Amino acid sequence: MSLSVRSVPTSPFEGQKPGTSGLRKRVSVFKQQHYTENFVQAIFTAMPAPGPQDATLVVGGDGRYYMKDVVQKIVRIGAANGIRKFIIGQDGILSTPAASALIRKRKADGGIILTASHNPGGPQNDFGIKYNTRNGGPAPESVTDAIYQATCSIAEYKEAELAQPVDLVAIGVQRFGNVEVEIVDSVADYVELTKEIFDFELIRKFRQQNPKFTLLFDALSGVTGPYGRRIFVDKLGFPESSLEQCTPLEDFGGGHPDPNLTYAHKLVERVSKEQTSLGAASDGDGDRNMVLSHDWFVTPSDSVAVIAHYAECIPYFKRTGIHGLARSMPTSCAIDRVAAAKQLEVFEVPTGWKFFGNLMDAGRLSICGEESFGTGSDHIREKDGIWAIVAWLNIIAHVSQATPGATVRSIMLDFYSIYGRNYFTRYDYEEVSSEGASQMMDYLRTLKAGVSYNGYEVVKVDDFEYTDPIDHSVSRNQGLRIIFKDTSRIIFRLSGTGSQGATVRIYIERYDDKQCDLDAQVALKPLVDIALKVSKLEEYTGRKEPTVIT
Repeated sequence: MSLSVRSVPTSPFEGQKPGTSGLRKRVSVFKQQHYTENFVQAIFTAMPAPGPQDATLVVGGDGRYYMKDVVQKIVRIGAANGIRKFIIGQDGILSTPAASALIRKRKADGGIILTASHNPGGPQNDFGIKYNTRNGGPAPESVTDAIYQATCSIAEYKEAELAQPVDLVAIGVQRFGNVEVEIVDSVADYVELTKEIFDFELIRKFRQQNPKFTLLFDALSGVTGPYGRRIFVDKLGFPESSLEQCTPLEDFGGGHPDPNLTYAHKLVERVSKEQTSLGAASDGDGDRNMVLSHDWFVTPSDSVAVIAHYAECIPYFKRTGIHGLARSMPTSCAIDRVAAAKQLEVFEVPTGWKFFGNLMDAGRLSICGEESFGTGSDHIREKDGIWAIVAWLNIIAHVSQATPGATVRSIMLDFYSIYGRNYFTRYDYEEVSSEGASQMMDYLRTLKAGVSYNGYEVVKVDDFEYTDPIDHSVSRNQGLRIIFKDTSRIIFRLSGTGSQGATVRIYIERYDDKQCDLDAQVALKPLVDIALKVSKLEEYTGRKEPTVIT
């Protein structure tokens, strides 16, 4: 029996252009009459061929405020547009990596993920809607552009009339006319995939033989709490005390669910105080991660390089082999050195996980990462916070077989003894004036090579441009690079992940193969001073101090 469908007249809203990870705005913006409905309808209008008719759609999100309301809207609008099956995480919960895995496992036609990632949640904060295609990855620019065009010309949206709201709690199948809604365990499929990738038996054995080894995982009250409990406690046998803030909350407990040294300060303080062997955090939707110990912070750039170096100890890569490595352009070049040593192809792409997807689908990429705390592989088409943390457990357990007592610090120092160290830091200036930030970038584009600053000779100044080797699409203006003769780099970017204003990010990198145990801020201070002076950042933005230093 077909559902009754009504057409609701509407008109376009300005600014519904998806960024690198969907549409992110304040909750109050999404709650405007027709605003959310317009954007959801635009997704179905722009859905790649064969479109929404008789399609299967995965739906879930990070548990933030307003998510459950929007899940109901998606079902009503999707059913009216021809979707025949919805696969929804229990309570609407699906981490972004779990959603990608579910799209791929169930061969769905795509998915809608409700998240603003690492941005704060709650009535006064942020919400987001993101569309993933059938490969499980973020929609490419051709699709997001089509969604935006649909939002600009929309005159009505379709909505099915359901007898009652979808029950998001009861696992099983519900039917509404000719539409099927399946509520699934949010965690089970992802945990099974993780067990297939890593050597759980080795990790359990290591934990039993090293009872003094401690783990502290902080989900920052985001979506990964249930995933962490199921994996770290139920499957790997760590005690319940290994978990911190592992109940998903609509407002993330009033915190900022961004796993860095500033916003994950509770974790950092506990790891230091309790002399924790491995501390780790994930963000609101579960695609980012931070790894540290009581005496070492692992930069995301180093983390992906170390995982690439030790990949052969991970069962998944033993089976599949390693097809190539990649990093986002601002990420340090540490992984390039691993690629060279292992004679692997390496790619430098713009910021945005979607740029890795084509390479993975073409069989040319296995492991990749971004300096913005994103790490992952071709097991799915999203970055994956839990994956990176379990990878570190697998590596520590493997190294400890030959080197009992191995630690995060010793593993990092061994890595530097082989490859040298790419010192790296990032300065974030959040919610600055968009006008001032744009003026600063325009000024930076006038800089020329051939000059020296405090002994650092500039050999290249450009705006990074990327030609995709698979589909040959071109992405321009992806970050202003100042490259020095000694290979040091200063990079300036405006980030598209905030919900208002602009975020200026400054990335600074210097390679050293002799002194590898310096504090990064000390090693990079001369370049930091150059970056602030050359950019005239304070003059253009009014900011004297960064919001976050990584």
